[in-house]
Amino acid sequence: MELHSFIVSAIVLLTAAALSVTLFKHLGLGSILGLLVAGIAVGPHSPGPYVTAHVDAVRNFTELGVVLLLFMIGLEMQPKRLWALRREVFGLGTVQILLSGLFIAFYLSFYSPSWPVALLMGLTLALSSTALVMQLLHERGDLSTRHGTTAFAVLLMQDLAVVPLLAIVPLMSDLGRTSESVALSQQVLQIIVLVGLVLVAGRYVVPFVLDRLLRQNNREAFALVVLLSVFLAAWAMHEAGLSMALGAFMMGMLLSTTRFSFQVQAHVEPFKGLLMSLFFVAVGMSIDLPAIAAHPWLLAQHVLIILAIKLSVLFVIAVLFGLPRGMATRVAFLLAQNGEFGFVLFGFAKTLGLIDDATFVIALSVISVSMMLTPILVRIGDQVARRLERRPSAIQSFDLTTTGVSPKDRVVIGGYGRVGHTIATLLEVNQIPFIAFDTNPAHVEQGVRDGRPVYYGDIGDMELLMAAHVESAVLVILTIDHGPTALRAVSHIRQAYNHVPVIARARDLDACGSLMRAGATRAYPEAIESSLRLGAEALSMLGVSTTEVETLLQNVRGQNYAQVVE
Repeated sequence: MELHSFIVSAIVLLTAAALSVTLFKHLGLGSILGLLVAGIAVGPHSPGPYVTAHVDAVRNFTELGVVLLLFMIGLEMQPKRLWALRREVFGLGTVQILLSGLFIAFYLSFYSPSWPVALLMGLTLALSSTALVMQLLHERGDLSTRHGTTAFAVLLMQDLAVVPLLAIVPLMSDLGRTSESVALSQQVLQIIVLVGLVLVAGRYVVPFVLDRLLRQNNREAFALVVLLSVFLAAWAMHEAGLSMALGAFMMGMLLSTTRFSFQVQAHVEPFKGLLMSLFFVAVGMSIDLPAIAAHPWLLAQHVLIILAIKLSVLFVIAVLFGLPRGMATRVAFLLAQNGEFGFVLFGFAKTLGLIDDATFVIALSVISVSMMLTPILVRIGDQVARRLERRPSAIQSFDLTTTGVSPKDRVVIGGYGRVGHTIATLLEVNQIPFIAFDTNPAHVEQGVRDGRPVYYGDIGDMELLMAAHVESAVLVILTIDHGPTALRAVSHIRQAYNHVPVIARARDLDACGSLMRAGATRAYPEAIESSLRLGAEALSMLGVSTTEVETLLQNVRGQNYAQVVE
């Protein structure tokens, strides 16, 4: 029975998702598997009430989450870092697609009426799920590891492979043979033009607009323009016949070199998280339980053999490309599943009559089940890899942040005004790594002129703290003079990253007390501290010894300034 009330459907979906994610996280199986199971429970193929029968429409909408996910990845990947991965992208990625596709096609040729159709299906099933793998890497904090960057490189090449695969489908059908020669030249020109427009927009137009909005302190319009730029880039690549996610990745990579990349990430993160959760629920809703029940052994055979082929190929070529066996194992188990692109391509092939309804249903079931098995496969891969790795140092980490400063063991400064500038200078002189944030574009520009890692960002925003990897910082220094923002920052840091010490500047003793109650390790009232320094200098000039002056200052601070405040 379909639920026709939107609010009832939303309640049922959110209840199922919340319960499933809570249970599966408690069991150590991860949130993604929980979301997939929730999708099965509220989908049209379940025995109980379902939220909608239009699963394809839901999945198409929630693919915007994949678009935002790739945009976020682009924000963490400067062009020079992408160029450093060219061997993995064009070498390892290409070999994996071709070899996996050929082996899977050979297996499917026993069930397919023609070799070309089997080859098309094999190459499609050789692709992995960008959404699933990148979400897993984010959840596990593995994106900056060597196996994480290798997996990302292969996925990027797979996204590029979408273009020729989409072009092959009409060539193989009677509907596309007459005018394809003309369409191909037009498509190449269209790709060049649209890619050029995205590059110009991401490099010049969007940064200029965002900078103007920041100067006007128009944060609402800033967030809207960021989302608009992402979706326009995705639309442009879709019109060019490329992957929408690839367009979003390009826009993210272009904006990664700007000084407000962290604030962009903070704005986009909530939307990405919600849409990605709904995407996995939609994939779960696509799992056709009656079709699986009709041919359970055949489906199990297809899933196991295709997984075995991809695992074997990925492991062998990863080792041949120089990865240690432990890392190669992790990469293989991460990428063994089939990808969401198969939903699109098999639907296209079905529309053009290349595959029949039965093949379409079983193909979508293979993709869905393999995605559902991925969190379990990754855990198995971790266990196997740990046995193969003789020492923990076998895993090499890479810094994928755009700052040039490793998140580990650095100081985070909130505010780059006169106080923040002075503190940054002291840290720089003593060769202590730091990163600073400020919401005043003029202060950020000053940081750029100083040659320091100063970025636009609200230090009181939890999403920004996550993007800046505050959990790895050795110290947070708050120099901002806006009390509510400082309190929010202290509260967020103390709740999420209790191990990170925080010292803060306060206007007066009341503000100092509020910061301490919120969880600041130290807080110094600016006006009273200035008075103390003046008094200390006066005592020194009047003949009081330096030791006595310092002892007096320590006593005053130790008693929370009670001696100098009425």
